[in-house]
Amino acid sequence: MQKQLIRVGHSPDSDDAFMFHALANGKIDTGPYEFTHELVDIETLNRRAFHGELELTAVSVHAYAYLNDVYALCNCGASMGDQYGPMLVEDADKPVVTKSPYRIAIPGMLTTAFLGLKLYLAKEKRTDVEFVAVPFDKVTEVVKSGEFDAGLIIHEGQLTYKKDGLRLVVDLGVWWKEQTGLPLPLGANAIRRDLPPQTISDVVRLLHASIKYGLDHRQEALDYALKYGRGLQRSDADTFVGMYVNEWTLDFGDIGRKAVRELLEQAYTHGVVPKRVVPEFI
Repeated sequence: MQKQLIRVGHSPDSDDAFMFHALANGKIDTGPYEFTHELVDIETLNRRAFHGELELTAVSVHAYAYLNDVYALCNCGASMGDQYGPMLVEDADKPVVTKSPYRIAIPGMLTTAFLGLKLYLAKEKRTDVEFVAVPFDKVTEVVKSGEFDAGLIIHEGQLTYKKDGLRLVVDLGVWWKEQTGLPLPLGANAIRRDLPPQTISDVVRLLHASIKYGLDHRQEALDYALKYGRGLQRSDADTFVGMYVNEWTLDFGDIGRKAVRELLEQAYTHGVVPKRVVPEFI
């Protein structure tokens, strides 16, 4: 019998690779489903999700505010930053930037990093800011070159920014925790709403099984994840994976779901997204 194709999209970085190791490498029985994996950056996945191209896809929580009619959030597969997260950084070798406009390189207009930055700047009453989207892995480079006054870094840049000659302006995960007492929900896995209910249930169950397999077989999954670590040492990759693949990833939990609701509500209140969205978890 021909298997049902489930196209999966996720980022080519170590935490997502760790999460999907079991599904990508035949470590669990997928029954009547065949999973294929497309590894592209999160902003591209956000944009593609508008068209519902993939049955299961990683999305930014920010992007979900525009996609909730096409996708529902999976209870598992979250990337949460509990007192850590995307960082606004400047060149450590140059004076603190005071000029206006303040030019910031961001990793995408639909990333949760950008949403968090917008909320932070609103709180600080900073309006003299210009944002330009650049590929996430070029942010450090364009800040060091002087092309931008600051950059918003995500992924492994959170561990390597000091070695890259950058200084921290604000860690948005720390800031969000201080403001709300909640972790910062950055990314999620979303499943297309038009799939049959049984398929949705099965795919979410298999996603959960893949995450749990990685956590239960940590060194094996880490070996695979290192292929996508962009030069991270094993110890740093282990740290990074631990930051974003953990108990939150197995299930958002009551606090995680509350954090998503709060983030989306603040996004609407501050005019970052055009409609009030109440997230649905499956």
